[in-house]
Amino acid sequence: MGAFFSKQVDRRKLVNTEKRALSTRLSSSGDSFPGSDYHPADRKRWMAELGADRVRVHQVVWPGTHDSATDKIGVPLVTHPFAQCQSMSVYEQLCTGTRVIDVRVQKERRVCHGILPSYPVDVVLDDVKRFLGETESEVIVLELRTEFGHEDPPEFAKFLVDKLGEENLVLQDEAVFHKTIAELLPRRVICVWKPRKSPGNWIDTDLPETKFESNLKFLGQQPPVADRRFFYRVENTVTPQADNPVLCVWPVTKRIHGYAHLFIAEAFAKGLGDKLQVFSTDFIDGDFVDACAGVTQARVEGTA
Repeated sequence: MGAFFSKQVDRRKLVNTEKRALSTRLSSSGDSFPGSDYHPADRKRWMAELGADRVRVHQVVWPGTHDSATDKIGVPLVTHPFAQCQSMSVYEQLCTGTRVIDVRVQKERRVCHGILPSYPVDVVLDDVKRFLGETESEVIVLELRTEFGHEDPPEFAKFLVDKLGEENLVLQDEAVFHKTIAELLPRRVICVWKPRKSPGNWIDTDLPETKFESNLKFLGQQPPVADRRFFYRVENTVTPQADNPVLCVWPVTKRIHGYAHLFIAEAFAKGLGDKLQVFSTDFIDGDFVDACAGVTQARVEGTA
């Protein structure tokens, strides 16, 4: 028992050390980057505001949400805090400016996070269609995957096409990344379906500077967005660990939540600004969206 508590004390010291390290980096280097002073007049239509005929797919820094459909997951005040990564519905996230939606499903086509199920995935798809009906030039990347430990829902690809409507789905080929948004229209959903055995490079840690540095490291290994033919995601999140007494999502992920601007600034300082593409977070807010839209605007204007 004594060894356990000693380990937890050491862990808490390490967490605090890493939190202070990020704070020091922010104080010493600042968080300015090309486009950091840009704020869309209407986040719901920020892509249209930049000009559908001017913005190419590869120029966009896509603001995304991690575990997007967890706003109502679990039992309130019981299991909900251990699995909730977003406080807004998918529709509300899209209206706030989110353009990459990350949804985990299980065999019965229900949204889930780990072992906890939530509402049917139809709720997410209806939210997407509602948003499409209210906008004209906003493009969405909809990434769905089978949650770890679960079986794939049967015939899910066909279900997605039938539910979303083939007329809304962007035809995917390597040329899509260099097309303008206007050239994609009226198709506006880039749908990515990842069965459970798809590989990934998820960095599983609750240590904020460790995650921050790992994100920079792996981003540096990617080709520039102009040469890339796939979407690469950087997650500005940290994850509760089973051997740690703090298991609720928010108290853990807030260790890194406020350093999104710093990450973008350091990416540019290290010559990695041309590699940023999908940037996602827990509990997204307008400030995060503005940062992504700002870099996009700077790329379109030729200042990034």
